[in-house]
Amino acid sequence: MKDIMIGTWAWGTGSNGSAMVFGKKQDENVLRESFEEAVKAGFLKWDTASVYGMGTCESLLGTLIKDRDDIFLSTKFMPGKKYKAGALTKSFEESMARLQRSYADLFWIHVPYALPDNLAEAVPLIKDGRIRSIGISNVSLENIKTAEDLLAREGLKLGAVQNHFSLLRNDQQQIIDYCNSRGITYYAYMVLEQGALSGNYSADKHFPLFSMRGLSFPKNKFKKIEKLLSGMRKIAEKYSVDPSQIPILWVIGKGAVPIVGITKPSHAAKLASAMNVSLTAEEIAMLEKEAALTGIRQQGLWEPQ
Repeated sequence: MKDIMIGTWAWGTGSNGSAMVFGKKQDENVLRESFEEAVKAGFLKWDTASVYGMGTCESLLGTLIKDRDDIFLSTKFMPGKKYKAGALTKSFEESMARLQRSYADLFWIHVPYALPDNLAEAVPLIKDGRIRSIGISNVSLENIKTAEDLLAREGLKLGAVQNHFSLLRNDQQQIIDYCNSRGITYYAYMVLEQGALSGNYSADKHFPLFSMRGLSFPKNKFKKIEKLLSGMRKIAEKYSVDPSQIPILWVIGKGAVPIVGITKPSHAAKLASAMNVSLTAEEIAMLEKEAALTGIRQQGLWEPQ
């Protein structure tokens, strides 16, 4: 089984939830079925955040992982631009209450605002075992080195980095290689660009207009990625997998761990069916060539860089 993290950004409701970001409301019963299908397939690493639906995502996931010790739990603290003493600790405790856990396997500082101060506040939580591994997200190589130095002074290690990385945001290889050389797990988010690279959308069938993803990936961008999507389909046919799995396999081939959003049981089944597939160097190069020709570099509004 390849190393995969399951993402739950599209699970939340209300502010920064599924309807606002993705343009559609999710059925809670279907999400529960999706969780069971994914776990049955062996996907035991789950990622969420306090700001996904402003806590609603964590609350739902908490009802599913309650009393289970086989689930690797990852969640995040969203800091303000200026350091506020106690904010990280308060966020952590509130997240754990919603998730019905006393500890996080992996706890993230969601953006690198006031990074040294927030990391310093996390140190006691790491040392007492409530945070088993600490990660930083949306960061530069300089941020990573700063975090490593601060934690090393406390006898601790940076556990993970999570950045935006996809065929349409292919500028992370230096950071991926650095992390792998240092024993830091690099997690890639938005590997399918919120569905734009899933093969389920096109210029004729594009994202809901009044949604964050619709605004960031309008119809004209779908026209630019038509050849890339065509190349994905050809590779998918060769391996008898769904086209949505090709960008995921590309990320794995680049040395990163993909975070894959799942909202339907079929998503878990498609992911499981691709776990024995590895792309060739030629296929990876072809995908990167077609992606570069699009001229697109996707960036979220929340990303510092």
